[in-house]
Amino acid sequence: MGGIKYFREKIVTPDDDFLNLDWSYAAGEGPKPLVILSHGLEGNSTRQYITGMVKLLNKHGFDCLAWNFRSCGGEMNKTARFYHSGATEDLDAVIRYAFGKGYADVRLVGFSLGGNLTLKYLGESGVTIDRRIQSAIVFSVPMDLKACSLAIIEPRNQVYMHRFLKSLKPKVVEKADAFPHISLKDHRLVKTLYDFDHIYTAPLHGFDGADHYYAQCSSMHFIEPIAIPTMIVNAKNDPIVPFDSLPIGILRAHPEVSLLATNDGGHCGFRPARMTDEFYWSERRALEFLTTLR
Repeated sequence: MGGIKYFREKIVTPDDDFLNLDWSYAAGEGPKPLVILSHGLEGNSTRQYITGMVKLLNKHGFDCLAWNFRSCGGEMNKTARFYHSGATEDLDAVIRYAFGKGYADVRLVGFSLGGNLTLKYLGESGVTIDRRIQSAIVFSVPMDLKACSLAIIEPRNQVYMHRFLKSLKPKVVEKADAFPHISLKDHRLVKTLYDFDHIYTAPLHGFDGADHYYAQCSSMHFIEPIAIPTMIVNAKNDPIVPFDSLPIGILRAHPEVSLLATNDGGHCGFRPARMTDEFYWSERRALEFLTTLR
């Protein structure tokens, strides 16, 4: 698995569900900083963009915790709900669990949906954030969820959309077997990610349709209160996240949040500048950012 060894731990959430956590430890004795990594939509801790980052960070003295969203850790979760772009209560549970392990220096890394989740968590916390959380860096963030949901419907992006729906739709069928109140009446109507969010994500998580879900969970509405050093890395050629959907003005004026806009990189595809380099550009950029704050 990308040259790393995970140690899995299952924790119980406050609502009596569970989360699968995958730990990877740096060599050496003594206390180390911890990086908590949040994956993207229908991702998990074994995706290349996670394992590559974990490998590089481990090599430079960071312990890593790659957590799996509900239903993404290799087994279906227990409750009727899944995960979604604004479910910061689960990220909070993971962070608090890490504190309970004794970590006093925690950094956050997020990709795509996990990046949106991370920014929303930081904004919700604001100046009251636990100062053991030192910094955060996120990549390819859909800060305007509706704009991104509409962008993925475009013909050139439907390969991504169909890939997501190929795993999301069967999960609903499995969930409906355990929870009869989850109706499959409109399952055949799900043709786009917007449809899925409107028919399933929103009602399962207490929102009045997809537009309400997007409005409540888009991280662009949570940027101003962020109170720790945070870097957002988005590519101008990201096919899923239109660059003009980012709140550029707010980001440029923010004392703690910076936007690094690259010309290339697509969606979580910041490849090495040289073919001989083992690590992605994004991995080295994250290491540089996290190391300067140590």
